[in-house]
Amino acid sequence: MKLLLNGQLASSEEAVISVYDHGFLYGMGLFETFRTYGGRPWLLERHAGRLAEGCRLLGIEYEADPARMKRETARLLEANGLRDAYVRWSVSAGAGPVGLPSEDYSRPNEIVYMKPLAADEPSARAAKTLRLLRLARSGPESDIRLKSFHYMNNIAAKRELSAGGAAPGTEGLFLNEAGHVSEGIVSNVFWVGDGVLHTPELAAGPLAGVTRGYVLELARNLGLEVSEGLYAWDRLKAAEEIFVTNSIQEIVPVDRLEETDGSSAWEAVQAGVPGRWTSLLMNAYRHAAETGEQR
Repeated sequence: MKLLLNGQLASSEEAVISVYDHGFLYGMGLFETFRTYGGRPWLLERHAGRLAEGCRLLGIEYEADPARMKRETARLLEANGLRDAYVRWSVSAGAGPVGLPSEDYSRPNEIVYMKPLAADEPSARAAKTLRLLRLARSGPESDIRLKSFHYMNNIAAKRELSAGGAAPGTEGLFLNEAGHVSEGIVSNVFWVGDGVLHTPELAAGPLAGVTRGYVLELARNLGLEVSEGLYAWDRLKAAEEIFVTNSIQEIVPVDRLEETDGSSAWEAVQAGVPGRWTSLLMNAYRHAAETGEQR
């Protein structure tokens, strides 16, 4: 596949960055993942805004311009012969001396990756199992969690699932060090109980996901009360409906919760069938994405 390195088209075999890039040496870098619908990047302004704010917090001098990002995404789609794609837009700090700097990074590297999307329709989307992890969610890199290159905690969690014999496709669920529900390995988590949509507040340590934020808005627009808070694992086990979200998979229903040993902690009334609110949100989200209606 073709990618973009600092605005230049290159093959994955040709593209290189310095071994002194602080994204490699110290994990100083941020990324956004988003997908296109009919060739249009979805929620791009929100992704660009989060990227810009993260770069500001890390002292990376980078302008996340949505108009340019849209043009570059279209150029890369054409170069790869794709109508729609998964896009990862990465910004690394750039090359510097070995050692921890105090000054800002003035020459970051921008790498835009792309890969095809698997065919997917909300009505045919498979439900997931969500398993509680023994490993706690690490604290955020700064006052808030950034979508950064620091993924050791997530990878260790993925290895825990594999070592524990979890079924393929199982998502892991982190608690934070205080024992509150935080987030999935690659997702934000939601559940419905007593007519209210619940999700962990940002103080519990989850990423402020772009899809998370949009789903909260969508739920309110559909007349569903929303609550963000600090929740124990037992609150999730008492749910009526559970789902997870991210920018590539959209909204994915959960039909089984597992304890850390794989034993059942909760099961949906009908395995593989989304609950009422989950189904409404899935369909409303896809309609908005395909039509470009963000409100």
